[in-house]
Amino acid sequence: MINWNLLMPCRIVQLSFVLLIVVCNYANAQDSGSKKSHFYWNTFLDIYYSYDFGKPANHIKPQFLFNHNRHNEVTINIALLSLSYSDSTKRANIGLMAGTYPEYNLASEPDALRNLYEANIGIKISEKRELWLDAGIMPSHIGFESAISKDCWTLTRSILAENSPYYEAGIRVSYRPHSRKWYLAALVLNGWQRIKRIDGNNTPAFGTQVSYLPTDNVIINSSSFIGSDRPDSVKQWRYFHNFYSTFQLSGVWSFTLGFDIGFEQKHRQAASLNKWYSPVIILRYKNKNWAVATRVEYYQDKHGVIVPLVNSKPFQMQGYSLNIDRTIGKGLLWRVEGRLLKSSTDYFVGQTVRSSNASVTTSVSFPFH
Repeated sequence: MINWNLLMPCRIVQLSFVLLIVVCNYANAQDSGSKKSHFYWNTFLDIYYSYDFGKPANHIKPQFLFNHNRHNEVTINIALLSLSYSDSTKRANIGLMAGTYPEYNLASEPDALRNLYEANIGIKISEKRELWLDAGIMPSHIGFESAISKDCWTLTRSILAENSPYYEAGIRVSYRPHSRKWYLAALVLNGWQRIKRIDGNNTPAFGTQVSYLPTDNVIINSSSFIGSDRPDSVKQWRYFHNFYSTFQLSGVWSFTLGFDIGFEQKHRQAASLNKWYSPVIILRYKNKNWAVATRVEYYQDKHGVIVPLVNSKPFQMQGYSLNIDRTIGKGLLWRVEGRLLKSSTDYFVGQTVRSSNASVTTSVSFPFH
């Protein structure tokens, strides 16, 4: 017998994709016929193959990785179809996705929401100033990496990015002065990377973001989160801060410094806190068709606040990667990355239990405009 309750979310997603394609085609036709159209559509496809030398039998790479995390198979990290609308007083975005990224990173969300990349509406609340109110599902205000690999300097994401929010749901008030050097935002959120609230949690979470661009070659960003990711009966306040800065050193050289630090109460109403933190540095060389990037990172979460412990062993991880990119034609991007992760304990479980993990990943991605 067919279980229609299980099939219904899939049917909703399929119909949503069809509807979005129809609307996008209409928007594209409008764009072709009029330069004043306010509709914009984009699609992005990222296909990858990754080989983990630990040879996990279930084909899943270490549990703290959510992008490009399938071993020894050709598959899709993300296939994204999005439509945007904007004019001088209002804006809206809707994006639908499929692939291993939403499968693993949105595993805690209801089935009907797992394929939503974003769905938000914004209105300008000042006639003279760039002051906006946005509500819905939005990309996270935290970090310098996203699920869209072409926008990231490295093929795989840093441990720092993989274990902080990629998306959020709530309300955002943002302001950008005419100089464009500053960006300020305050948010009220459903939780730490949550569309659906945890059952029993009725406490709003809060976020802030401050970005400063002193020159065209420097970005300095500070983002924060305060909230609880547990039911109110066992509420543990979480305090988190993300800092990063990107520097364009010359026409071809640039680097990014990032640092996360977070604290969470050890138990309800406790004065003592569990801490985790992560520094990362990425150096990149890029010319017209080629790019090379290297990353060095460290992540410590001794109490398992963010990254689950394995056999009660503290999570202390060093990471090193080398990335080579080749742009082919208009937008086609081929990437290869080697990555080494080293733990202070025998953290990795595969055919053997070991303290290091090596992998090679390659991908081909293409944005359709």
